[in-house]
Amino acid sequence: MKNNWFGLLVAILLSGGMAIAQGTPDDYKRAFGIYQKYSDKVMYSGVTPQWIAGTHLFWYVRNTPEGEKYVITNADKKSRTPLFENQKLADQLAKASGKEVNPRKLSLAACRVNASLDTVRFVFNQTNWSYAVRKNTLKNEGTVPNRAKERHWMERDEEKTSAPVLSPDGKRVAFIKNDNIYVKELITGKETPLSIDGTLGNYYSAYIQWSPDSKRVVSAKIRPVEKRFVYYVESSPTDQLQPKLHKQEYCKPGDELPFKVPCIFEVETGKSVIPTTDLFPQQYDITTIRWDSDSRAVTFEYNQRGHQLYRVLELSAETGNVRPLIEESSPTFVNYSRHFRHDLTNGKEIIWMSERDNWNHLYLYNRQTAQVDHQITRGEWYVREVLRVDEEKKLIYFSANGMVANEDPYLLRYYRIGFDGNNLTCLTPEEGMHTAWFSADMKYLVDVYSKVDQAPVAVLRSGDDGRILMPLETADISRLVSEGWKAPEVFAAKGRDGQTDIWGMIVRPSHFDPNKKYPVIEYIYAGPGSHYVPKSFYSAFYNMTGLAELGFIVVQIDGMGTSFRSKAFEDVCYKNLKDAGFPDRKAWIKAASVRYPYMDIERVGIFGASAGGQESTSAVLLHPDFYKAAYSSCGCHDNRMDKIWWNEQWLGYPIGDQYKDGSNVENAHLLTRPLMLVVGEMDDNVDPASTMQVVNALVKANKDFELVVLPGVGHTMGEKYGEHKRYDFFVKHLLGVEVPKWELFK
Repeated sequence: MKNNWFGLLVAILLSGGMAIAQGTPDDYKRAFGIYQKYSDKVMYSGVTPQWIAGTHLFWYVRNTPEGEKYVITNADKKSRTPLFENQKLADQLAKASGKEVNPRKLSLAACRVNASLDTVRFVFNQTNWSYAVRKNTLKNEGTVPNRAKERHWMERDEEKTSAPVLSPDGKRVAFIKNDNIYVKELITGKETPLSIDGTLGNYYSAYIQWSPDSKRVVSAKIRPVEKRFVYYVESSPTDQLQPKLHKQEYCKPGDELPFKVPCIFEVETGKSVIPTTDLFPQQYDITTIRWDSDSRAVTFEYNQRGHQLYRVLELSAETGNVRPLIEESSPTFVNYSRHFRHDLTNGKEIIWMSERDNWNHLYLYNRQTAQVDHQITRGEWYVREVLRVDEEKKLIYFSANGMVANEDPYLLRYYRIGFDGNNLTCLTPEEGMHTAWFSADMKYLVDVYSKVDQAPVAVLRSGDDGRILMPLETADISRLVSEGWKAPEVFAAKGRDGQTDIWGMIVRPSHFDPNKKYPVIEYIYAGPGSHYVPKSFYSAFYNMTGLAELGFIVVQIDGMGTSFRSKAFEDVCYKNLKDAGFPDRKAWIKAASVRYPYMDIERVGIFGASAGGQESTSAVLLHPDFYKAAYSSCGCHDNRMDKIWWNEQWLGYPIGDQYKDGSNVENAHLLTRPLMLVVGEMDDNVDPASTMQVVNALVKANKDFELVVLPGVGHTMGEKYGEHKRYDFFVKHLLGVEVPKWELFK
């Protein structure tokens, strides 16, 4: 009987029915070392050209086996020459700085080349000194001054501080004094108040704008609101024993917002033109206040609270009447953060970007009629960015994805089209994810393209038709391959509706054996706001490649609710962030396991940070039948606790049950799977209390879970310590083996 059982065990092991030697100390060592192992193994990659102003010249760094070489290319002559001699410059820098300088890795920043090519200025990173090289002679130009402290990105600009604004005719300056607008005659020094009703609680913006004819000024009158602050305790500061209390401005969903009214004043008469607010009453924000070139009107943009209505408004400087020039509305949300507007200099037309036909396209508006004259771009594809509007040639340069059939719809290309919607020209036709840098006159572009499984290629192209004029670099990955590197796989499967293609990526361990069974781990960030699966070539994918080395298949997926497909594709997230594309994700992973039976979908884990932290926790709370373990870092677990702009965009306003329904705090009692929560105590992106409120709910529900608090750490996936904890967590709960002692990896 014993022999029979032994024979059966051997048969199971040989058949690959049981995981063998996964999660071992050797696997850990390989996982921890994989990023260093793969670094610097791709030659002739990383081309990032810098065009020299006023020329058809650009420089870039060649990543060669002999080291980095700075070269300059003449697009007209199709020629390339060294920018300077690396060895000689390294010797001079070493002598000047007293530091050892490797000529193969010159650490330079803010490099600038003048048009005559005789002087190169840069900052030497090892010293923060500024240098100039003229004809291979080095000159120290002193230390780089410290940059002024910038306003934290969560802090609202109160528009209270600005230098006096000079009128176009040079005769006066306008400024704020005692919350009101004043003008001062430069010749006489006479000051005149244009407003007298500004107060501390309803003041005029210091961002005053003169009309082009110098006869009027415009400024927004602002009614401020009380600010919300988040407080952080830094438990272990480096400069003192006792903890520190930090305070950060932090506006959350539902909070009151400032109210703005653009106001116009005639300088000579003091006459004020104050509009009614009927067309901009429920403000999220008022932006882009600017004069028309004829000084007869001001335009501004109104983003309605809840983001279902967006208007471009015209305010007459003569009558004070306000009329809409463009009105964008949606029963879900207007994607205001990615809109584009260009007012033509003829004063009669506006180029506008909109998702109104379910795709993101460009439209030409007639300003007089406030109606669409015609649609410029059209089709089941997505305009991503407008790079240039050439009014003289009536051409628009833009990037877009999804235009080419039968390939990954997220791949980005660059195009040119006429104002009339004709003569659409692809400037970067090869299949791949393209990044382009155009010369100032758009005559040339440097194009770098790749895919996750295709090494980068860099070429110089014509800006007229996209013809390749000069090959620049073709990346060499032979050294990377010799280290055992395996390319990830792009994989597509049908989503929840059985019709829509869902795209993702599969990362396998370098020692992959198709005869073994591998647990599957999903790396999630469902946004919304973008797509998140990489499309360009990298030697390693941070957060994924190392984890796979432990004996996992790691995947990343863009489900419904993410961006850059159709509006309907993204609208799935509206008032429904808890969906997070999970029906599509599960369908995708199941389809992948059918094609690749070594993917064990009975053992699926998930991890993420920020929105991904929220989503990974939701996975085990709401989908425990599929996701068996979750690692969640710095999650915005209850969207009422998170930043206003991100959450009201997708969940709407006013605050309602849609916020509560997706709360991991509210759903914490549903936990039945292993969960590790991670938080940085100094997270200034997502309020750390959001994680602690989940902890509180889990404790009250008597649930078993793990918590890692990282002292002094901000918004993070977990840093090095958290990475090791994540490795152990999944090895323990998905591989079911004892994790190695940490002492082995000092």
